[in-house]
Amino acid sequence: MAISTINSTEEFKTLVAEVTGQDGYREPIAFGIARVDRGQKNVDKVLQANYSLINWGENFGSAAVFIKALQESNCEVDFSGSEFVATVNFNFIANAMSAFAPYLGEATGDAHKNVQVIKALSTMEDIAKHFRITFLFADEASESVEAVYLKLYALSQGKAPLRSLNLDGAFGILSNVAWVGNTPYELEYLRDNEIEMKLNGTFPNIDSVDKFPRYLQHIIPADNTRILEASKVRMGAQLAGGTIVMPGASYINFNAGTLGSVMVEGRISSSAIVGAGSDIGGGASILGVLSGTDGNPISIGENTLLGANSTCGIPLGDACILDGGVAIFAGTKVKISVDELAKINEANPESMLENSEVFRADELQGLNGLHFRQNSVTGAIVVNRSVREVKLNTELH
Repeated sequence: MAISTINSTEEFKTLVAEVTGQDGYREPIAFGIARVDRGQKNVDKVLQANYSLINWGENFGSAAVFIKALQESNCEVDFSGSEFVATVNFNFIANAMSAFAPYLGEATGDAHKNVQVIKALSTMEDIAKHFRITFLFADEASESVEAVYLKLYALSQGKAPLRSLNLDGAFGILSNVAWVGNTPYELEYLRDNEIEMKLNGTFPNIDSVDKFPRYLQHIIPADNTRILEASKVRMGAQLAGGTIVMPGASYINFNAGTLGSVMVEGRISSSAIVGAGSDIGGGASILGVLSGTDGNPISIGENTLLGANSTCGIPLGDACILDGGVAIFAGTKVKISVDELAKINEANPESMLENSEVFRADELQGLNGLHFRQNSVTGAIVVNRSVREVKLNTELH
């Protein structure tokens, strides 16, 4: 069987209604068609999935068309699990083209991007070898490389908020590969062919060995975003427009990133989020949930400064300053004078801080206007009400 050519938008709506009315039909939370890179030795192993377009909580009519096109291509779609992945072929493309017929002439620019994907695929060869379609029906632990990449795309493109997706088991699903540009190579393949490749001068110039690709291998950043070294941002990171990632000690891990214009010269570990207008100084580190934060993900507020080589292990509010070289962890003991405590409480009306000379640092988490300093004589960490304004150079962003 095949989908009859649809001649109008009304017929298209009727088709979608018929598909979604099937017994057991589930509306996907996300879907997309990916070009996959397979293993050079193990061709059944998917090493990477490149999505030209992902749909996240949107375009449900296109999802229905893709599901119907699979069904008419003798592929039974399983709605029972959290995800479904299938190979697409020319029959799938032909059926989708018939369903999208009313929109084929309009599919340019920002209009009808799923139709654009199908039109482009219709001109390609070896569709079944290179392309897979992925549906996510629930945000559970991923079962496939394609599903992991779909979630990484959602994070990096800002379609899903940071720390909102289930990434459990992602490391176990992805293979550790040698990245040569945007091409992953199986390490086993390189070992098996090392002698011949080196003698023939064909051994690749390897950029990195990792399970995750680099952000810039998949994502086009905002016009006012700068990343001076591609290796400094991992796929699955989220960078708001205006973010600048300098070379040197900077790094942004997956499921971490920025919410506005931020200067990054330090490390933003996985699960850490930095607010607009903040500055992560050279060599500064924001700890991740596996790095001593007791599983407490760290958010840095707006207009906050982490000085060079500082370490932040607690969430901070807006307009905070952590002096260079100062390390703050959840259990770090800090001193606050009575006068400064009154100023801090005034700046944070909801604060529950009571009069005391010494506090655990995590008692201050999330508060605004804190300035962490180290007494150069006694070595004690002192917290004052910040009186300095952290302001980025707008010409740089």
